[in-house]
Amino acid sequence: MIPLQLVLLAHTYMAPQPIDDDHVVYEHHVAALAFPFSTHASPTLALIRRLAAASPNTLFSFFSTSQSNNSLFSNTNTNLPRNIKVFDVADGVPDGYVFAGKPQEDIELFMKAAPHNFTTSLDACVAHTGKRLTCLITDAFLWFGAHLAHDLGVPWLPLWLSGLNSLSLHVHTDLLRHTIGTQSIAGLENELITKNANIPGMSKVRIKDLPEGVIFGNLDSVFSRMLHQMGQLLPRANAVLVNSFEELDITVTNDLKSKFNKLLNVGPFNLAAAASPPLPEALTAVDDVTGCLSWLDKQKAASSVVYVSFGSVARPPEKELMAMAQALEASGVPFLWSLKDSFKTPLLNELLVKASNGMVVPWAPQPRVLAHASVGAFVTHCGWSSLLETIAGGVPMICRPFFGDQRVNARTVEDVLEIGVTVEDGVFTKHGLIKYFDQVLSQQRGKKMRGNINTVKLLAQQSVEPKGSSAQNFKLLLDVISGSTKV
Repeated sequence: MIPLQLVLLAHTYMAPQPIDDDHVVYEHHVAALAFPFSTHASPTLALIRRLAAASPNTLFSFFSTSQSNNSLFSNTNTNLPRNIKVFDVADGVPDGYVFAGKPQEDIELFMKAAPHNFTTSLDACVAHTGKRLTCLITDAFLWFGAHLAHDLGVPWLPLWLSGLNSLSLHVHTDLLRHTIGTQSIAGLENELITKNANIPGMSKVRIKDLPEGVIFGNLDSVFSRMLHQMGQLLPRANAVLVNSFEELDITVTNDLKSKFNKLLNVGPFNLAAAASPPLPEALTAVDDVTGCLSWLDKQKAASSVVYVSFGSVARPPEKELMAMAQALEASGVPFLWSLKDSFKTPLLNELLVKASNGMVVPWAPQPRVLAHASVGAFVTHCGWSSLLETIAGGVPMICRPFFGDQRVNARTVEDVLEIGVTVEDGVFTKHGLIKYFDQVLSQQRGKKMRGNINTVKLLAQQSVEPKGSSAQNFKLLLDVISGSTKV
């Protein structure tokens, strides 16, 4: 096993120093354990930053792998609040290990060793700081947090970084497996799950919208086992934290409140951060390095640009990327496409050169793009963070989900909230995309979507205002951390 490397980040990476160098007597000590894969660590850190700003007499120790921490703090480590300390945890990869190229192999290794490695890191942290832990916040994926918190005698507050709809499905996994089964779903894909399972708020969800590993797919995969155990253990948590807001789905919210000791919607994080005291300028300033914001400024018509992005993980097949390029050129709509260079092929590049009606960049400041008045449609994989960002921008979606919660998110977008469409058969085609561009940008259906999403946007904004539901839940979270409220 890789030896534990303990790193403290206060202003820059440095050797650990005694905690009393801060000249602060901390009343409480919260450990935050991040899931170091995909984009999970960043929103976890965002919540810890908000908590640290609101509770300066509480010490927050943030744990992730060295690779994750190096990425998170490469440009922002000098702006960490004094009451946030950052520690590395071993990644679980044995010395000399040769990867076999199996799917999710790194996650499998990490999760197998994680309970021991986090325990070792927590012990080292307490020894270093001289401050015993009083609360444990973990990514909800880290289900063993229930056992760690029990052994430490502290509250366990798991953080779910997706929506309430997908959380409900994982909480009800055993019910779904019992009523629908885990055999082949051939011929049953379009059947509503509520035909067999009474799950409040899920009346629009079809069997094919479920995440892999719930009733179909590899039920023995690392994600399936991890999420199944999570769903079983969350009712033991003192409170479950969610990056959402109650008003987005009252029915699901109320059902989960009946399942948990306490459910605290404390999002959307992107709007909650905007409503909080400002971060240092270095963290908020976005250099328009690609010129895409300047290009958007030059577009004369409001809500006319199609913005395309599939997040940091999803990769569409080359055939679908070609269909996207062909549709953008043939439709003539102005477009901004955030496309990684590694996704480009010579043939795709040739098509993109022909499409003079748009701009292709390797990266875009997505929240600012979606907030721009010229953007009228967002082609997205429908990940939860992207969904919240497009709600904040008031931009209707064209959804092409790939895996995980993305399918149920897309179903919610199209059939519950009615703020977007999902591509037919889950695949991009040239003519299908041209049709969706026209629907969203020009037809009455698109106008209705814009009206609906602006209504949802207002609810989201109100939730993070001082008397809003998420703001009140955040205050309650602070009380739980301080011990003034017992849960």
